[in-house]
Amino acid sequence: MAKGDRKEKNWKKIKFKEPYKKASDRFRSEILPRPDFDPTTLFQFSIFMAKSLIQMLEDVEANFGPEGQKVCNDALIKVGRDMADQMFSGIEIPEGVSDIELVSFLATKINTVCWTSIEEPRIINDEKCEFDILWCPLEDVYKAFDCRIQRYLVQGILDRVREMHPHVDYDVEFLSTIPAGAKTCKFQITKRRPGSPDKWKLYSEILEQRALKRWKAKQKKKTN
Repeated sequence: MAKGDRKEKNWKKIKFKEPYKKASDRFRSEILPRPDFDPTTLFQFSIFMAKSLIQMLEDVEANFGPEGQKVCNDALIKVGRDMADQMFSGIEIPEGVSDIELVSFLATKINTVCWTSIEEPRIINDEKCEFDILWCPLEDVYKAFDCRIQRYLVQGILDRVREMHPHVDYDVEFLSTIPAGAKTCKFQITKRRPGSPDKWKLYSEILEQRALKRWKAKQKKKTN
């Protein structure tokens, strides 16, 4: 979020960390200024890696079914946890920053750093905030179903953040996505009620079953 900002006064009070700082600092100082480096190729590299990841998940599911799916999903969750550690571990929350502000600020860092996306955030009230993703680097290459890759990375981030700040427990759910034909990817974050299921994880499980249904259909074709 080098050129982005937020209007809330408390936004600049939290000193978030930069992930993979050593590699980032070297890239910024030694590679970006080079006249023979085109930053667009870094974007293309990210697309290449993202396509590789979804292809790997699909092939592992197709060949190993539920067990393979679980291995892939768990691996993505681990990476999400690491990203949360890189960015949020040990940060101090200044007095006066409300829970909903903290959650919204964390979402901004995740959106603009982890996914290099452009967002439009809004705090609605003490229990609800929203954001629209105006541009995502994967919106032109991922199908709607492919976005489940991000779900497990986010799950790892959410799990780790909840461990760091157990009093801050919110549900995250999407209302629309660009790959499904919407103008923006719209998300809302709401205060989680005691004992209620994790909406993010719940929908991830629905997508898992949908993927396995496809796998079973392919297996049936093979045996016929």
